[in-house]
Amino acid sequence: MDTVRAAERALMAELPEGALMQRAAAGLAAACADLLGRRVYGARVALLVGSGDNGGDALYAGARLARRGAGVTAVLLSPDRAHTGGLRALRNAGGRAVTAGEGEGVRAVRRADLVVDGIVGIGGKGALREPAQELVAAAEGALIVAVDLPSGVDAGTGEVPGAAVRADATVTFGTYKPGLLIDPAREHAGALRLVDIGLGPWLPSEPDAEALQHADVAGLLPLPEAESDKYRRGVVGIVAGSARYPGAAVLAVAGALSGGAGAVRYVGPAADAVIARFPETLVTAGPPGKAGRVQAWVIGPGLGDGAEARQALVDVLSSDVPVLVDADGLRLLDPQAVRARRAATLLTPHAGEAAALLGLSREEVEASRLSSVRALADRFGVTALLKGSTTLVADGARAVRVNPTGTPWLATAGSGDVLSGLTGSLLAAGLSARDAASVGAYLHGLAARGLGDAPITSLGVAEELRRVWRDVVAG
Repeated sequence: MDTVRAAERALMAELPEGALMQRAAAGLAAACADLLGRRVYGARVALLVGSGDNGGDALYAGARLARRGAGVTAVLLSPDRAHTGGLRALRNAGGRAVTAGEGEGVRAVRRADLVVDGIVGIGGKGALREPAQELVAAAEGALIVAVDLPSGVDAGTGEVPGAAVRADATVTFGTYKPGLLIDPAREHAGALRLVDIGLGPWLPSEPDAEALQHADVAGLLPLPEAESDKYRRGVVGIVAGSARYPGAAVLAVAGALSGGAGAVRYVGPAADAVIARFPETLVTAGPPGKAGRVQAWVIGPGLGDGAEARQALVDVLSSDVPVLVDADGLRLLDPQAVRARRAATLLTPHAGEAAALLGLSREEVEASRLSSVRALADRFGVTALLKGSTTLVADGARAVRVNPTGTPWLATAGSGDVLSGLTGSLLAAGLSARDAASVGAYLHGLAARGLGDAPITSLGVAEELRRVWRDVVAG
């Protein structure tokens, strides 16, 4: 967040005093009016005002709403440090101010149709304290709009250390903050609205976090050329499944067949199940080193932990092509063998698997997803895709990629197997590990969303991938 604050300071030096705050307040007021259905006249608005610039933004926005006929009450958490100009503007527009901790502040919040959270800004650390907690609790039933980010969440990491505002919408300024995109903070942000206040020229070209959009993904998708054949398009090898979990092999192959590679080689004991469902698959009993040439390997889904599984992982990691390791493969992983590889390695754990790799608890990983995915990438010298409520991709010093397409319906058995096959196919087709992981997660989420807001199956997600691919290419 230091880069955002530096950009704000640089821009303020170029503008008349107070102009930047007025830009932010105008965007905030417009968003509040939209949430009120443009029925601003007669609406009751409560502003939760802290001592920083977010409080000033809230006060100036409240003044704009008051001039349109809203009844606006500012509840001041630090009356002697409230933004002087904003408070004067609110009072001149017909608004009023009361002090937090007194009964009138809580009553104003309880009566409000809309509550504006201007308690703390991007520099805030730690959970909400009293009397802010009491005021936020009193806002139940009202629409809550957070200024820049919900108070009580960490803007840079997405962590939520304790009590925090849970907003219906967040109006953020200049750029999206990582904490608005990454769980658990993302769940507190509600709908996001970005207000351009002119920071662009002063922001770094490489942000802390980024999210691919349709056009980015379309530009990365591997498309065949006139002279392409199945081998030139890439061959992905799948080492998955066991006598106990043959379905994992079927699902990984299903994902791979929709991922852009020209052919899929399957190695393992579930060949009969794979061929029965996908007769185009090239199968062999193993070992992987004798399966034929591939441009990337996927190993792990449903593999088990027997001697054959362990030897298969050794064979695959000793290859000179990119390797994706998932599921059981992660439990068998030799960190030294991974760090010794020259070709790209992509690890795709969920939070529990990441916790085991990092020596943490699952709860610690879920509470600190950004630092956890970075730690995986750094510790193993790999690209890491951390699955979960927000899927993150890290490969070292570059920006962490946040997937914007996920849905809770993907929390179903086998969906990770489909993602592994899909992503491995993209690796075989020539994408870097970072791009393959990002594009795979993006398409995977879109496919799940395409099946509607209802229970889904992992095979259904794999079958939906082709339609999603067409839609992304078409723009």
